[in-house]
Amino acid sequence: MEFDQLIKRINELSRKSKTEGLTDAEKAEQTELRNEYRALVVGNLSSQLNTMKIKYPDGSIKDVKKR
Repeated sequence: MEFDQLIKRINELSRKSKTEGLTDAEKAEQTELRNEYRALVVGNLSSQLNTMKIKYPDGSIKDVKKR
């Protein structure tokens, strides 16, 4: 699912849960969509950090490493 569509559907389910309530199937879909969203955000952040470099005051430049 595309990122914008994913957010739109998550928001729809959130609004519905506040007004009408969700069925068990919709609750499961909401959980699945939220997990997919989290995975996309973490993946995006990881790829950004992989391309980032830190410049130290002494002039040296080092890659950001996974800790």
